[in-house]
Order: sequence, then C-alpha cells, then structure tokens
Amino acid sequence: MHTKKMAKTSVVQFFREVRQEAAKVTWPTRKETMISTGLVLVMVILAALFFLIVDEVIAIGVRFLLGFGM
Repeated sequence: MHTKKMAKTSVVQFFREVRQEAAKVTWPTRKETMISTGLVLVMVILAALFFLIVDEVIAIGVRFLLGFGM
C-alpha cells in the first residue's frame, strides 16, 4: 500500500497563504448585494405562493375524493 506524503507547512506559512488567497477575493458592491437580496426575496415569495396554491389544490382534491367537500 502506497501512502502519499503531504508537504508539511508551518503555521506561519499557512496563514501567509490564507492572507494571499483572501486578498484575491472580490466582494460584491452594495448595489449588487441589494439587487441579489431583492431577487432572493422575490423568489422566496413566489415559491411560497406556488406551494400555497398547490397545497390548496391538493387539499380540495383530497376533500372531494373523501367526500368531505359536499
């Protein structure tokens, strides 16, 4: 059985590399964040309405099949 040896990295080197990678991150602007948040809220509301309607249709169907809606 072959085992792959991992390169040992010092704690200092690890944090240095973390800082280098973090410097590459591009954060969204305030406008982009607000647009994304608005879109997420709209999609959540649409999904909630969709499932509310589907749930009601199924409930009506079940009541009809079981004779409770007459």
